[in-house]
Amino acid sequence: MLWDKLCWLLALVAFSSGGLPPSNEPLSAPRIFLSFKELKSTGTAHHFSFLLNSTDYRILRMDEDHDRMYVGSKDYILSLDLHDINKEPLIIHWPVAPQRKTECVLSGKDTNGECGNFIRLIEPWNRTHLYVCGTGAYNPICTYVDRGRRSQGSHFLQAPQSGGRTSRAADYSTTSEPLEAKEYIFRLEPGKVDSGKGKCPYDPKLNSVSALINGELYAGVYIDFMGTDSAIFRTLGKQTAMRTDQYNSRWLNDPTFVHAHLIPDSAEKNDDKLYFFFREKASEMGQSPMTQSRIGRICLNDDGGHCCLVNKWSTFLKARLICSVPGADGIETHFDELRDVYIQPTQDTKNPVIYGVFSVSG
Repeated sequence: MLWDKLCWLLALVAFSSGGLPPSNEPLSAPRIFLSFKELKSTGTAHHFSFLLNSTDYRILRMDEDHDRMYVGSKDYILSLDLHDINKEPLIIHWPVAPQRKTECVLSGKDTNGECGNFIRLIEPWNRTHLYVCGTGAYNPICTYVDRGRRSQGSHFLQAPQSGGRTSRAADYSTTSEPLEAKEYIFRLEPGKVDSGKGKCPYDPKLNSVSALINGELYAGVYIDFMGTDSAIFRTLGKQTAMRTDQYNSRWLNDPTFVHAHLIPDSAEKNDDKLYFFFREKASEMGQSPMTQSRIGRICLNDDGGHCCLVNKWSTFLKARLICSVPGADGIETHFDELRDVYIQPTQDTKNPVIYGVFSVSG
């Protein structure tokens, strides 16, 4: 059925003043459709799980320098070996304090589905640390994770003693186990917790996207307890804190954020643009509200206005993404809901190939 189908769109995306120019290369045809049930029947895909019975594996972060993949779930951060994904992962347990969980439950939220620390952001801070954020039982929090390797002169690592925050990589006893088996460090940095507001949503059901660029965090996120104030935010770093206009449906209208990616505009770093992919409610040309897919853009060097648009993006633009397939009767079926995006680099860094996964509304 069309309701279950996904449409793949191949497009070269580049903004100019006013919109997206036509590409000289032809668009690809939609890919072969493959349902999840059919994928399971091939025997090549398996559900990932581990003994701690965590759930909600939503955030994946590849680290090719360390040959690791980081996974965010409820109360846990995992580090998997890219060369052998079946190896037991390195694990950080990062739950909320019992008092915070009690406060969350008293506010009317669900104990299991909402009052946990759902990891929603994992970004590389430098070569040895990650910056991670979780929902914190409706009180977003962020911290740093040490993900480096031990120096060759160090044979053993003392397990951290902070309550509930442990790493299987650091859970060593002083035995004669070879160094090669225990060379990775994966642990929370003690005393480095800060607020996650504007970086991570309160509600674990709300999608968020992020990009950490030159020490500055850009995030598409809902920033309030009720989940009504959506924004594209810039925090951390030395530049002015910035956001989209608050409660202005012409900027963002109940968006579901899908992806964020930096695409350079020229050889000049100050011209770099950050693109956001999302879907949102739209009421265009007098139509009833419906979901439409969007691509938005901001300039990284945007410091906002001086008289108006103070601390707000002055370079924010957005355009509609259209994916449709003509039927035998000539009527087009529109796939209006963007679900995922993959960016394929090319030799020209200014013109990557962008793959989008779309579905029919409903």
